[in-house]
This record gives sequence, structure tokens and C-alpha cells, in this order.
Amino acid sequence: MSSAKQLARLRRYWDKHSRNYDRQMGFADRKFFGDTRQWVCGQAHGRVLEVAVGTGLNLPFYSDDATVTGVDLSPAMLEQARLRVEELGRPVDLHEGDAQRLEFPDDSFDTVVSTFSLCAIPDERVAIAEMRRVLRPGGRLVLADHVVSTSAPVRLIQRLLELVSIPLGGEHFRRRPINDVTAQGFAVERQERFKLGIVERLVARKPGP
Repeated sequence: MSSAKQLARLRRYWDKHSRNYDRQMGFADRKFFGDTRQWVCGQAHGRVLEVAVGTGLNLPFYSDDATVTGVDLSPAMLEQARLRVEELGRPVDLHEGDAQRLEFPDDSFDTVVSTFSLCAIPDERVAIAEMRRVLRPGGRLVLADHVVSTSAPVRLIQRLLELVSIPLGGEHFRRRPINDVTAQGFAVERQERFKLGIVERLVARKPGP
């Protein structure tokens, strides 16, 4: 588990980047991620928890039958998300919190979503375990992230990038969340990987009825 000092540093980092985040992610969406936000939100139904909701970029893509709760470490990111919620005119329950220690009871949600965030959570294994805990039996986990590439030259570039990105903002380029998902006992139902394996998105189900 990360220390309070580490979380405070990351909170300051994301607070500082909150106003430029949408522009940066807009470029990444166009060049790398494509329709991933729509794809992810299209798998989410019922009581939905979005972990690391950020500025709320996913919120326009949820179906009308989704009751969405969002949690994020950064108060400044959440302020941007609240502005987006007002523009959308749909109720979204937003909370400040740590993905590694979710303040929700066991079996609270039908779907848990996280996009492009496990790369920057200090201990992604603990975060996935928390997502599993708050999912009801039979509930869906829907994830998308940039991951370690299938290309050796790109993996080298990712390794070099991490020399800067991890100390600066805790961002990893060589993680593979699907391995932790299966280790937690989820059954992977859908999985797609593209852009030299850099982008991966998946749907997995928690054991249960």
C-alpha cells in the first residue's frame, strides 16, 4: 500500500494537471485509443462505479440505464468532472478517494469501470482487489489502459519513458492489468489489444450467480 506522503504527492500532481488533462487525453484518444471510451461505457449497466473518474471524460458515453458513481484522488480533477456533469444534466455521484482503499461496502455495484488509470495507481494489484470487493457476485469489471507492447523496440521505448514518467507522476508503461484480473479469479469474457499491443481493453466477470 502506498504511503500517505506518496498519495499526497500524486494528488498535487494531478491537481496541477487537471486543467490541461482533457486536451492531452483528446490527443491520445485520437491517435491511440480510438473508440475505447464508447466501447468501455457500452459494457457498463446498472449500478456503475468508475474508479479514477478524472475530469469525467467517459461520462457522456454511459447508457441511460447506468447509475454512475465516480471516485478520484484529485479534488481539482473532480471539480472539472462536476462541471461536465452539470453540462450533461444527468446525476452522477462524485467522491474524492483512493482507488486502493475504496470507501464502499462489499458487493455494492453491478459494474466497475476504470480507463487509463491503473497505469498510474501506485499498487494496481490492490486497486483491482478493491474493485473485486465492491462488485456484486456475477458483476462486470471493464478496463482499458496502455500496457506493455508486443513489439520489442516499443518495449524498449516504454522502458526509457518510465525512467522519467514514474518518478514524475507515477505513470507506468509496462504493466498488464489482465494478468492481475485473472489472478483475482475473474473470468475474462472479452479482450482486445491493438496499436502494437500498447492498448488493451477487456470485460471480466466476478465469480457468482
